[in-house]
Amino acid sequence: MRPLKLVPDNTNIPFLSYRNWAMALSIILIILSIVLCFTRGLNLGVDFVGGQMVRVSLDRPVEIETLRADIERLNLGDASIQQFGGPNEISIRMPVPHGGEDAANKAAGQVKQVVLKSYPGARFDAVETVSGKVSDELFRTGMLALSLAMLGISLYIWFSFEWQFGVGALFALFHDVAITFGFFALTQLEFNLNVVAALLTIIGYSLNDTIVVYDRVRENLRKFRKMEIVPLLDLTVNETLSRTMMTSLSLIVALSILLFMGPDVIFGFTAAMLLGIVVGTFSSAYVAAPILVWLKVGPDSFIPPEERRMGGDVDNAERITPRD
Repeated sequence: MRPLKLVPDNTNIPFLSYRNWAMALSIILIILSIVLCFTRGLNLGVDFVGGQMVRVSLDRPVEIETLRADIERLNLGDASIQQFGGPNEISIRMPVPHGGEDAANKAAGQVKQVVLKSYPGARFDAVETVSGKVSDELFRTGMLALSLAMLGISLYIWFSFEWQFGVGALFALFHDVAITFGFFALTQLEFNLNVVAALLTIIGYSLNDTIVVYDRVRENLRKFRKMEIVPLLDLTVNETLSRTMMTSLSLIVALSILLFMGPDVIFGFTAAMLLGIVVGTFSSAYVAAPILVWLKVGPDSFIPPEERRMGGDVDNAERITPRD
């Protein structure tokens, strides 16, 4: 029995012929994502804004305004009620009451009584309480972790390859993270620490895929000294396509099942991961590789000056070793 091949041998798809359209689409999505983050904002979870949140699954669609009015009669502060996951699932957010843990537990108990009075079949999935001081620290450390991860990865690629590769990797990572932020701003899914963990995982996956492509680019630059950069990059992306498709499709299948059948508590994490895998796969072929063209990388870019003066032809390929 012949093994199944998702990508046939000797595939020759002209990826780079669409690089201008793909880059234009990427830039538009990045700009829209940034605009959405500033205008619509992220639906920050209790992890980042502090407060008390009660997640409830009801036996019928909720009348949000009526339920909000009932809860506000408890005088626990402004209550924010939002649907998530489905019309019968809501999250109720309130400020953290003064008086410590006992006061927080009492407030949660009062909210449960109000909900059960109107919806006797309600199920309470989670009750979370985070102080404002802790939430500020979590937000700062989470954003710092994302920034340092992207910077560290770019520096690693810079020193392992060349500065052009570092710039390309940083832009590809920014592309993936920015679009994921824009998705959460658009859908208003809760942005919490689970999503930060997903973003860090996306950064790692995107880096892994980008390094595979860049390592093959460097190898082909050594082998094909007289090939133009665009055909060389097309060759590289096609050579790594089988590995990329196998990895991406395996993850997409697993994450899709988890998205529709997994628990609600990791819905945001799974959605971020699924989007990040798709966007990261796209960026490896249409962002990380084409940006090398615009940065003027060519077959003779990394040949030592003395070898370039000698001609740097294929006959010298065995003696010329680009910097690792």
